[in-house]
Amino acid sequence: MGYPRKLTRRFQAFDNFAISFTIINIIAGIFSSFGFGMNAGGPRILVFGWIGVSVMVLFVGASMGEIASAYPTSGALYFSAGKLAKRHHGAWSWYTGWLNFVGQVGGTAATDYAAATFIQAFIAMQWPSYQVTPQRTVAITAAILLVQALANTYTVHLVAILNRISVWWLLIGMVIIVTALTVVPIHHQPTSYVAHFANNTGFTNGLYGGMLGLLVTSWTFTGFDGSFHMSEETVRATINTPKGIIRAIGCSAFTGLILMLALVYAIRDYAHEASAAAPPVQILIDALGLGTAKLLLLIVIGAMLFCGLANMTSNTRQIFAFSRDGAMPGSHWWHSVSTRTRTPVKAVWLAAVCSLLLVVPGWWSNTAFTAVVSVNVVGLFLAYGIPIFLRLRLDTFQPGPWHLGRYGKPVAAIAVVWIVISNILFMLPQASPITATSFNYAPIAVAVVLLIATAWWFANARRRFQGPVSYGSPDEVAAMDLI
Repeated sequence: MGYPRKLTRRFQAFDNFAISFTIINIIAGIFSSFGFGMNAGGPRILVFGWIGVSVMVLFVGASMGEIASAYPTSGALYFSAGKLAKRHHGAWSWYTGWLNFVGQVGGTAATDYAAATFIQAFIAMQWPSYQVTPQRTVAITAAILLVQALANTYTVHLVAILNRISVWWLLIGMVIIVTALTVVPIHHQPTSYVAHFANNTGFTNGLYGGMLGLLVTSWTFTGFDGSFHMSEETVRATINTPKGIIRAIGCSAFTGLILMLALVYAIRDYAHEASAAAPPVQILIDALGLGTAKLLLLIVIGAMLFCGLANMTSNTRQIFAFSRDGAMPGSHWWHSVSTRTRTPVKAVWLAAVCSLLLVVPGWWSNTAFTAVVSVNVVGLFLAYGIPIFLRLRLDTFQPGPWHLGRYGKPVAAIAVVWIVISNILFMLPQASPITATSFNYAPIAVAVVLLIATAWWFANARRRFQGPVSYGSPDEVAAMDLI
């Protein structure tokens, strides 16, 4: 790929799969967005929407996997965009990189903020006198970011071990939650309940309300580019990276559907639970009792913490690679690798600080925080879509060992169409009446990011950034190998 090797290859095939499976994180994704789905479509959209969106995401993952096999680098999306563009390589790479960066920072911030929220919910359940405040949520989020940054600083091997643990935490945790919801309650909803439709969004058009409900699955299935970003640290990356992406999406789709069905059929008082502060937690309390609900909530919190850790790992590799090509302020700082830990330590702490900055507005306003982190999903999926779109336009694409053959272009076309549709949904109003509190700030957040990136590009970057840098011929680069 034209780079001297700085990072050690310690990720096995399972480790590569584990990081994307952990970032997708069915428990964290479903529990953090289930309430929105109860009000935007109900069980019909939660279940059948999960199936439909999972299939669409598999198309995105397959197309990304084909690109990852051809360009297995930490730069991942922005690197491949620069290589696949017919012209204006630097501009395509620039915008993809910044969308990916902002989306990943937002993902880490959103996940850890959600974990802090659920931690406070658990504390309030355990000690009713505890007062939940926005300031405490931000403080807990900052503590979580600190611990995750320390873990990412230590060694790649430690992160790999934690990601392996996280896979079993998710799978065993899912089995425990599903078993409890299946065995313990004496009452379950009838089989036909899966077709129940509810539209409490405030919009009179049921189709629109149901379409918004698809965001539950779309929000869950983000971050599977983590396998791509870890490719420089993965053995046999041209094969194991695309397989890691596909396996993570497939396993998440199957296990997530089981968890979704368990929650849906455990619903008792739909109106009461849908209007609760944390609907899935209320479902656990109503179906299992307070004591069991608290124990299961610990599984959910653990899943969210593992998700935030994996998010940060992926984020730091993107920062490392983007800086290696001189695309970030102070690039010489962020692409340096510690001689002791063999990790991009400075990139780790930059990722942690940027995530904390996104969380800080939550000290005063939940709306402000939501406005900033909304760019997470839009930024990531736009970054996913650009290299897939460029691969679709390219007739001379040279695939790697893992490829889709003659199905490559049709799969890419379907992936691009779905990315456009899902991004439109994420930017549309999601509740009515539209007020300062309910307004969807995602379009404004994305516009601000693109405006800053564009101004910076024309002011300075277009003269010094031409896309991914080549350090020389394969022989010359081999002579530079630092390990």
